[in-house]
Amino acid sequence: MNAATPKLHLELSPVTVPALLAEAANALEPIKAAALAFVRARVAPAGKIDRKLIDVEQHIVHGLAWVTTYVETLREVANWAQALQSNNQFGQTESALSCLLFAHYLGDLKGGIAMNQGETIRPSELGLEDVVADALSGPAAVALLGAGTQELKTQAADLVAQAQGKGTIEATGLDETYEMIRDTFRRFGQEKVAPYAHGWHLADELIPMPVVTEMGDLGVFGLTIPEEYGGSGMGKTAMCVVSEELSRAYIGVGSLGTRSEIAAELILNGGTEAQKQTWLPKIASAEILPTAVFTEPNTGSDLGALRTRGENKGTHWEITGNKTWITHAARADLMTLLARTKPETTNFSGLSMFLATKPRGTDDTPFPAEGMTGGEIEVLGYRGMKEYELGFDGFKVDSDNLLGGVEGMGFKHLMATFESARIQTAARAIGVAQNALDLGLSYALDRQQFGVAIFSFPRVHNKLVQMAAEILGARQLTYFAARQKDEDKRCDLEAGMAKLLAARVAWAAADNALQIHGGNGFALEYPVSRVLQDARILNIFEGAGEIQAQVIARRLLED
Repeated sequence: MNAATPKLHLELSPVTVPALLAEAANALEPIKAAALAFVRARVAPAGKIDRKLIDVEQHIVHGLAWVTTYVETLREVANWAQALQSNNQFGQTESALSCLLFAHYLGDLKGGIAMNQGETIRPSELGLEDVVADALSGPAAVALLGAGTQELKTQAADLVAQAQGKGTIEATGLDETYEMIRDTFRRFGQEKVAPYAHGWHLADELIPMPVVTEMGDLGVFGLTIPEEYGGSGMGKTAMCVVSEELSRAYIGVGSLGTRSEIAAELILNGGTEAQKQTWLPKIASAEILPTAVFTEPNTGSDLGALRTRGENKGTHWEITGNKTWITHAARADLMTLLARTKPETTNFSGLSMFLATKPRGTDDTPFPAEGMTGGEIEVLGYRGMKEYELGFDGFKVDSDNLLGGVEGMGFKHLMATFESARIQTAARAIGVAQNALDLGLSYALDRQQFGVAIFSFPRVHNKLVQMAAEILGARQLTYFAARQKDEDKRCDLEAGMAKLLAARVAWAAADNALQIHGGNGFALEYPVSRVLQDARILNIFEGAGEIQAQVIARRLLED
């Protein structure tokens, strides 16, 4: 690391960069519009989406989702930069990282976006060659495309190294309240989680209950529950900050709040007043721990094919069927359980949601409930809560625990949680990516080869700078979705894009951090091996990347 970081070039100084970013981002709107028109012509030739065609044309349909996600990400980074500049917070670090992000993503829009490691969507496949060429011919875009020089990457690397140990490398633009929340949970993660997380992972242990209890005391589980029901009454932006910092310490701890968030959202949106009064205070205080029981073997994302059935017995319901990939199931006290209560249906219309109670299991007897059995699924990562398969055979649920007291509303109830769940998953992914950056940076600064720290080699510090720049972009897109949600605006599109991008960013960061460790990264004793395993799940749960891209594209095409 250089003793003193040289100033950035004048044309890319903190004074001039925000305007350049805004000009370049605005010029990208025709790309988004042209991609949408091209795909619509292919999958909706008669004006209405053809279900067969949208499947046949998946590659370009998903490409539309990625192109739009890139455009929206750059727009939000530009908005963030201008907001910071107005508050005198846009400095050299922010300028360097945002320029490098624009250089990379503009280059991808020009040459092709990696939808994953083996699939790239190129402008020619969406009929965008001329539109892209025009959009990137303006002076701002040209300047930013040329900004990805080795000199700027090395300067940015020095700035990143100087910021090591801070809550975030760049200014987030959040107000003091959110930064205080960040500091609180950053300290908790550093002191109570990070030193022990790798040991929990290697031993495949549940996160210790004292940690869960302290999280409850800190208000994690009631963060977004209204004060009248015992919560803190904060919004999704606060949820993002908390989820990010906890996941930075260990994704298992960051994900503990997800189950409470989903359960609370279900009850707030669809529950009766009596159900809200009964369950929300207990969730907020961590008196009870919820789990989500939705997925079934062989159904995955196709919830319309769900087979678990609920039969009305008058005073209670009896649940029969099988569920899988149920997180934290043994320790949970409350299951938000989706079942088919109208057996004549074969789609979403016959599904109902239950608030099903069960006794908390132990290591010796994980599922002591009558009519319920379960077994653990061994997994690569994401181990701190464990995954289970569950079987129900006449499992009883009180009649009062049908969510909202109305049958056939289960899928609608669940849909109401998707925005928040995907925003939180994006925040968790940012935390995992930040953890990867922390580990890669520390190792690169400490590891000596050929008489110098490997950080000094461009192929090493370029990886770290790329991580930092992409984390910046994913964070701004995620926070934008959270703000939209906090303002009661529809944000399913923004939430989906944030989750789609952040999951890819987390995997790339973890992979590159392990590469920086070299052979040591492949050794289980190094925490980066855990982070790589944990990062892999992010592109699968809460909507696999392919499903997420499909949902985003359908939403765009239907508008």
